[in-house]
Amino acid sequence: MAKLSQEDLLAQFEEMTLIELSEFVKAFEEKFDVTAAAAVAAVAPGAPGAAAEAVEEQDEFDVILEGAGEKKIQVIKVVRELTSLGLKEAKDLVDGTPKPVLEKVAKEAAEKAAESLKAAGASVTVK
Repeated sequence: MAKLSQEDLLAQFEEMTLIELSEFVKAFEEKFDVTAAAAVAAVAPGAPGAAAEAVEEQDEFDVILEGAGEKKIQVIKVVRELTSLGLKEAKDLVDGTPKPVLEKVAKEAAEKAAESLKAAGASVTVK
């Protein structure tokens, strides 16, 4: 298989519907064990016709940290794992609850993040 250039890949993504792109992102996340939430959020505004479809069926969720509980340090560690925040930023997020940890992520990613935070002792809401 020939290596595709970035322009070729973008041309392929441009032809996909929002639903197809969402399925691709999920498959990519599973295959490489990563979270591509920022890529999904960046692509969504470029597809105004598909935005109406997304309103009908919710496929983006927010993970809201309601409280850190008694194991605040563990919660800060999990927040840092889930985001690209530094120690101070993660601590400020945990101290300033309720605050969103992840926004506009896939349902599976939101559930995994909520489970991780709950396991660390935090109270979490997925919206």
